[in-house]
Amino acid sequence: MARTRVLVVDDSVVIRRLVTDALSREPAIDVVGVAANGRIAQAKVAQLAPDVITMDVEMPEMDGIEAVRALRASGHTQPIIMFSTLTERGAHATLDALAAGATDYVTKPANVGSVQQSLDQVAHELVPRILALSAARRGPAARATSARPAGGAPAPAATPPRVRLASAPAPRPVRLVVLGSSTGGPEALSRLITALPALPVPVAVVQHMPPVFTRQLAQRLDRLGPWTVAEAAAGETLRPGHVYVAPGDHHLEVRRAGGALVTALTQAPPENFCRPAVDVLFRSAVAAVGGDLLGVVLTGMGADGRAGAERIVGAGGTVVVQDEASSVVWGMPGAVATAGWAHRVVPLAEMAQAVARTVEDARRAPVAGGAA
Repeated sequence: MARTRVLVVDDSVVIRRLVTDALSREPAIDVVGVAANGRIAQAKVAQLAPDVITMDVEMPEMDGIEAVRALRASGHTQPIIMFSTLTERGAHATLDALAAGATDYVTKPANVGSVQQSLDQVAHELVPRILALSAARRGPAARATSARPAGGAPAPAATPPRVRLASAPAPRPVRLVVLGSSTGGPEALSRLITALPALPVPVAVVQHMPPVFTRQLAQRLDRLGPWTVAEAAAGETLRPGHVYVAPGDHHLEVRRAGGALVTALTQAPPENFCRPAVDVLFRSAVAAVGGDLLGVVLTGMGADGRAGAERIVGAGGTVVVQDEASSVVWGMPGAVATAGWAHRVVPLAEMAQAVARTVEDARRAPVAGGAA
């Protein structure tokens, strides 16, 4: 299997060494170069042709956001992972970088007790993203051969899994839309919210992000379309035309209170290594409204949402997922689609139409059963 070539861009010698050492522990990764700012990075990208770039946000001469814009303007398509601080300023800059064309981000170690812990954290955050993004860029065959079983060794060559669509559900109303996304999700959500007309239902969203980032993401999404978007608070009544974004480090659940649906936030253990987790939201939504539900899974690493989608289909609800070609990483939507829990697989450009049509068709269809 081809090794993934990485360029590390950061103005701090300490951070460059930390990232280089952390990545060098992974046999499938070669750090082929480093750069101290965005201007040097442009020359190194042209010279070294890396598969993936890690990019600091704040640097002298040319910062990470400017560098992303310049690289994309000059036609470079390599995945770029921003390396950001877990602060308001860092979150704002990271979201700017994602809007400019960056692919994903990780946060720098903070309040870590030792160098070894910092190395472990960086490796834990960066290595899976680098391998997944590199495999996604190479195509389905590379994804099949780069999958890693529990033992950690590369899996043998395999035929990419096939999509198995779920049987069409019986007609029933949609009272709630629940949505999950991860890698590539902020840009996908921006495009979806911009194109999605106001609908007579609320939308609850889990985007894998840390605290601070989710609040700023919600504020940005709120400016894009007819929807009112906010980070969810505990005990809110879900209202039509509103989008509720799970806050970082909290699971978002939907519960029934009399005739209303309300939010609940918990810090129960992570699921699928995530908090917030898509499966938690989907499972709670089924408990609250049964199959009167539309589940949507957008681009992202891993398989969070697969078990929840199974619950939605089992209750008689509808599941729509993003297709492989338009996904940054076809992990989450692919896991749902290949398990047979998606009714439709659509490009991101058609997702708003698919959501709106599903909700509107459900309003006009005869009801086959009520909420569970």
